[in-house]
This record gives sequence, structure tokens and C-alpha cells, in this order.
Amino acid sequence: GINAEYGKQWYQRRVRGVLNYYTNYYYKSNLRDVVEYKKQISLVSKMLFLLLSAVLLTVHSFYVPLIAPVEYTRGQTIEIKSSEVESVHTELPFSYRNLNYCLPKKEVNYAENLGEVLHGSRIVNTAYQVGVMTPTPCSDVCTVNLDAKQVNTFIDLIEKEYDVHLILDNLPVARKYSSPDGKVSLFHRGHKVGQVYKNSVYLYNNFNFKIKYHVGSEVGKYRVTGFEVASNSHSGSESCLQDGGPLMLIKDTPATVSFSYSVVWEEGTIAWASRWDTYLTSATNSQIHWFSIINSLIIVLFLSGLLAMIMVRALRRDIAAYNLDEEMDDTYEETGWKLLHGDVLRPPNYATSLVALIGSGVQLGATALACIVLSMLGMLSPASRGSLIGAAVSLFFFFGVIGGYYSGRLYRTFKGASWKRAAFLTATLYPGLISSTCFILNFFLWHAGSSGALPFSYMCALLAFWICVSLPLVVIGFFFGFRKQPYEYSVRTNKIPRPIPNQLWYMRTVPSMLLAGILPFGAVFIELYFIFSAIWENQIYTLFSFLFLVYVILVVCCAEIAVVIVYFQLCTENYRWWWKSFFVAAGTGVYVFAYGAFFYCSKLDIVGFTSTVLYFGYTALMSITFGIFTGSVGFFASFLFVRYVYSAVKID
Repeated sequence: GINAEYGKQWYQRRVRGVLNYYTNYYYKSNLRDVVEYKKQISLVSKMLFLLLSAVLLTVHSFYVPLIAPVEYTRGQTIEIKSSEVESVHTELPFSYRNLNYCLPKKEVNYAENLGEVLHGSRIVNTAYQVGVMTPTPCSDVCTVNLDAKQVNTFIDLIEKEYDVHLILDNLPVARKYSSPDGKVSLFHRGHKVGQVYKNSVYLYNNFNFKIKYHVGSEVGKYRVTGFEVASNSHSGSESCLQDGGPLMLIKDTPATVSFSYSVVWEEGTIAWASRWDTYLTSATNSQIHWFSIINSLIIVLFLSGLLAMIMVRALRRDIAAYNLDEEMDDTYEETGWKLLHGDVLRPPNYATSLVALIGSGVQLGATALACIVLSMLGMLSPASRGSLIGAAVSLFFFFGVIGGYYSGRLYRTFKGASWKRAAFLTATLYPGLISSTCFILNFFLWHAGSSGALPFSYMCALLAFWICVSLPLVVIGFFFGFRKQPYEYSVRTNKIPRPIPNQLWYMRTVPSMLLAGILPFGAVFIELYFIFSAIWENQIYTLFSFLFLVYVILVVCCAEIAVVIVYFQLCTENYRWWWKSFFVAAGTGVYVFAYGAFFYCSKLDIVGFTSTVLYFGYTALMSITFGIFTGSVGFFASFLFVRYVYSAVKID
């Protein structure tokens, strides 16, 4: 953890070191200036120390995953909570309270962070109480009389294979199962609501919890290191008596259900810091990830070789020939890409929309990189539920200043006049698309009664967050970018644009997108499988080091393929490359959506119209986001390429 006293001593030593350095440096030149400077440094250091102290004083309320274990004493009561009830067949999560399980005497709704709310988690307490190191024999919790409608609800959830997610000491419950070869025991988060056997539906109403513990740092202190459950179905007046067969539910028929549970404590061999390994081992396969990296590197080498052939052989030879011929013969007639030196940097049509997309792409790229790096460092681990989604939303808002800056400077380069309009479009284009689409999809969730529906209060909070934070930051960044000097060109633009010759069919925008987008997609599609599995199959994604490598490879691939396509276009004497450079790299998003459709048909078994609409709606948003980011990468790579190429040519 962070020690406030240690931080104070460290900061004081650093301040003394800075003061001594400046004192020794300036002493011989002007002692009076040194004294004045030392007073200023002392004042600044006091202000910074107050800020540091405020941060350190709030450390006790900030949970860093895998660093702050909770220790319990014997007999202490721990509540078993529930986060959600969800299924991979519907993608419609529900709150635990939506089911007719036993309710606690005092219902408590725990505060969720932004990521948990967006994910659909609603953390509530349950009727199950656990005493630390106190085994609990089978005990009846309550008896519930279910009417026909409630029975039908349970039957529907069981047939759709819903899982109930319980939490103990921030650790999700898991049920054990064997691997296909029967040699390895794996774990799946949550327990099933029931089971379908020979066209009959059975409800699980008896839960046997096994809690594994590890001795804490002090005598009499214990840490929870495992939370497992085995579910059973028993009919009869009391499920603990097991005086009947399995509890079968019949549609449109009321039923009386007795719920019970038992608790067993077992000393585990896993340390507290490694207790999440049980879930992560069941969800990862590093060998496939290494295969993904090797596949991506092969594609990168291919594109790099193609680019090197263009840059080293064709392009350098053309530049040398052009420069030599102009020195020897003034009547030399220009052809090919050199013919476009007076038009190649002509501002594009719809420049305002282009800079808005580029600014959003920069914002998305910075957000993705920051989230990946923070996850690699363990600050966004699965132990902190919803942290990744919440961090992504917050970072996107704060990185608006970066996107606005690059958008503003590019708009200045295009000689735009309405910078306020362009800044507003940059701040609203992508967030407006995402929020409006999610608002429409939210109606489907509301209609289904899902806990995944974003409450109106959170909508207002997100809107206020965007208006007060993201919008001003984008405008500020755009303002400073617009005030900065535009990107310099080595050529001048002619007043009259050149006519563009007829283009071959494969050099048009749509064919170029489809041809160019497949190579970057081929570099990431294996890792994309694990990302889709984590999102749509409720799995845990943890290998962010692999994802970082894939991120870098994707950027390199998009940059290289955009440069190659732009060079081929310039060779056909077509100088309208601005939008083309964006679209050819953004074509990767088309393949992401196509892969999402393939994943839906081949891997998932989603049922229901609402679930299908939600799947393709969110997949479309992910594809658009992916395309805007990759398109921005291709744009900047092509921009640098064009500036470099035409700066190497001698133009009269």
C-alpha cells in the first residue's frame, strides 16, 4: 500500500535536493537572486506538498486490486451478495431481485461504479449469511409459493441457461467442471438457475458453498481465497430433508419451493494474491495467443517488404531520375505522381467532417492505448469489477483535449475559417453517434425489463459529465491547435485544379477499402476472437500484454497499407488522397463487422429478436469505432508520406 508518512519524507528529501542544487548553482552569480528563488521554490513546494497530502489522505478509500486483502476474525459475519443473472444466449442481464429467491430481512442496494452500471450489474445482498470459520449444516432459508407467472419466468431462465452470479469478499462464485479429456478441473463463474433433462425443467434450490481460506498476517485472522458452489434440486416441504426427488417445474402450474444452503470451510493451498488464478486459468490459452502474434508479424513483414520495395526501389529511383532530368533538360515533361506537386496538398472537400473524424480517431487511439497499459500494470484487473469500462469512458472524455488539438491544427492547415463550428463537430460527432445509438438500444433493454438498461439518472450524469468535461476539453484543445502554425508544405498549391484521369475500377474508394482492409484485419482476427468471447460469452480477458503487441502491429499494418494505396493512387495522377487514406485503413472496420456476423452464426446461440438487435447494434458500434481509429492511423501515415516525398523533389 501507500504510506503517507513515507511519502512525506520522500517529498521533503526531493525538495531539499532541488533547493541545494539551485543554491550551489547560483550562489557565485547572485546571492540575492538565490534567496528570492529559494523563497519561490519553498512556496511552490508547500503548495505541492498540500496537494500530495490530500491525495495520500484519500488513499484509504481507493482499492488497488491484489494489494489490499481483507482479513476476517473467527465468527465474523460475511454477506453473500449478487451482481446479476445473465446468459450467453440472450445478452439480457437481470437483477437478482427479479427472481423469486429468498429475500433478506433488510434489502440493501450497494453502490456500483460507472462500469458496473453500464455492464448491467446491480449488486444487492442475499439471504445467505456466512460465519467465518463456522461450518453451516444444511439450513432452510425460506419457502416461496410461486404462482403460474413466476414459475414460467423460472422455466424461461432455465431453458436459456441463465447463471446467477454471487459474490463473497469481492470473489465471484464458481462451479467446478472437468475438461473434455477429464484430466483438468476447470471453473465457470456463477451457478445455473436450473437444468433441463429429458424435456423436463428442474429448479436448483439447494446450494452447497465451499469457502477456501488462507491464514492472515496475524493469528486469528483469515483471508478468503476461494468460493465454490454445488447446486442440487430437491422437492419436498424442506429441501434439506431430501425427502423427494428433484424439483420439477411445470409450465402454468403454481409450485412451492423450499430453498436451503450449507457452508463448508476448507484451508486452501493458494495464496490470497493468486486467488483469481482459478478463473483466469480457465479462460486463457497462451499458445493460441502466441500463434496470433506470429501470424500478425508475418503480415507485418509482408507489408514492410512491399513498402520497402516501393520506397527504396521505385520511389527513390523516380526522385533521382526526376531531379537529374530537370538539371539536364529544362524541357523535360513531368509524368506520374510528380505531376501533382501543385495539387497534391490541395485541401479536401468536406474538410470539417474529415478533421472531426481524425480528432475522434486520435482520441480513441489514446484511450485504447492508456486502457491497455493500465491493464498490463494490473490497475484495471478483473478484481475491480467495471473498472475497465469506467476507465475507458473517463479517459475518452479527458483525452478530448488531445483529439481537439490535432483536429484544430489540421483544420488550420486546411485553411478553415469556421473553427468554432469545426470544434463543436469534433466534440459531438462520435459521442453523438454512440449516445444516440445506445439510447435507441436502451429502449429494447427497458422493454425486456433487463438490468442492462441504463437508468435515466445515469444518462443525465453522463450527459453532464460530457458537457462539463469532454466538450470544453475538446474546444480548448481545438483552440490551441488552431492557433498553432499549420503543417508546413514544401510545394505550393495551384489556383486551378488539374483534371483527374479516369480511374481503374479497383482504384475507386469501395474496392480499395475492401482490398486494403483485409490485411490489417488478418493481423488481428485471432485476438479478435478472444475479445468477442470475453464480451459475448461472459469470459475474462487478461492477456493485455498480447493485446498491446497486437495494438502496435495493427497501427503498423494500417499505416503501411494506407501508404501503399496512396502511392498507387498518386501514380494514376489522382491527387484526392485525403479521404482515400482514411477510408482504405477504415475498411478494417468492415471486416470486423463481418467477423461479428460470422461469430454470431458459428459460435453463439443467441435467441430472441431483442438479443439479436442488441448484438448487431453493439457490434456495429464497435466496428465504427475500430474503423475511425484505423482510418486516422492511415491518414496520418499517408500525410507524413506525401510531405516527405514531395519535399525530396526539386520543384521550380
